[in-house]
Amino acid sequence: MNWISNYVRPKINSLFSRREVPENLWTKCPECGTMLFHRELADNLNVCTNCDHHMAITPRERFTALFDGGIFSEVKVPDPIADPLQFKDQKKYPDRMKSAQKSTGEKEAMLVAEGEIGRTPIVAAAQDFSFMGGSMGMYVGNAIIAAAERAVKLKRPLVLFSAAGGARMQEGILSLMQMPRTTVAVQMLKEANLPYIVVLTHPTTGGVTASYAMLGDVQIAEPNALICFAGPRVIEQTIREKLPEGFQRAEYLLDHGMLDRVTHRMKLREELITILRMLMGLPPAVAGDLPAPGKSAEATKA
Repeated sequence: MNWISNYVRPKINSLFSRREVPENLWTKCPECGTMLFHRELADNLNVCTNCDHHMAITPRERFTALFDGGIFSEVKVPDPIADPLQFKDQKKYPDRMKSAQKSTGEKEAMLVAEGEIGRTPIVAAAQDFSFMGGSMGMYVGNAIIAAAERAVKLKRPLVLFSAAGGARMQEGILSLMQMPRTTVAVQMLKEANLPYIVVLTHPTTGGVTASYAMLGDVQIAEPNALICFAGPRVIEQTIREKLPEGFQRAEYLLDHGMLDRVTHRMKLREELITILRMLMGLPPAVAGDLPAPGKSAEATKA
C-alpha cells in the first residue's frame, strides 16, 4: 500500500476542492420551476424573471423597495392581551406565537411605517403572510388603527398592503371584532379627506377581504393574486359546479369591476407616487434625486 498516493494525496485534494455552498443561494419558482439565483430574485422584488410569478415578499423587504432610499421609521403599535382565550390546539397559542416570531423575525403579522415615496410623505402598513398566514388578530386591528391615527395626525395618506388567510381562530370572536374596528379606522381617514390606497397581494381572503382590504379609495392588486372571502374550493364544494377559469384572481376581479388596477410589483412604486400626488393635489414628482417641489425647493433656491 502506497500511503502517500492512497491517503495523503486524496486528503490534500479534498481540502482544496471543498466548497462551502450555502443552501439558500437558489430558489425554485413554484409556478414554472425555474431555479432563480437569490440576488437576481431579490433585485426583481421576488418576482420570477422567467414567468413573472409574484412570490411572497416580507413587509420589510417591500418597504425597503418602496420608500425613498429604503429609509422608513416604524410606527409603534399597542400590544393587545397575549392569550385572551387561553386557546390550545396542537400547541398553546403563546407557543405558536413564539414559533412564528422566531421563524419570521417579526413581532406580529403587520408592520406599520412612515416615510416618503417620490418625496411624498405617507404612512404604510403591510401584512406578513408568513406570520401565521397573515391572520387578522387584535394586534393587526391595533396596527391599522395606529396607522390611521398617525396618518390623520400627520395629514398623510395611508397605503396598505394586504396578505391574509382571514381572521385568527386562536382569538375567536375578538379577531372578528377587528372587522368593524378597522372599518372605523378607515372612516377616520375619509373624514379627514386623506387618501386610503389598498394593494391586495396573494392571497387576501376571509374577514380581511370583508373589511379594510376592500375599502380603499383606489384598489390595486398584484398580478394573479387570489382575492376572495371564501376560497374557490369551498365554493365549488358548496354549489357543486365548476368555476370559471381564473375565478377570484386579480385579473378576473378587474374585469368584473372589483378593482381599479392590476399592477406589476416592479411598476407599483411609480404608480403609487403618481396616484398619491394626484389625490393630495401635489404637482408631479420630481425625477431624479432633486429637491422636492414646494417649500424645500424654495429653501434651496434661497
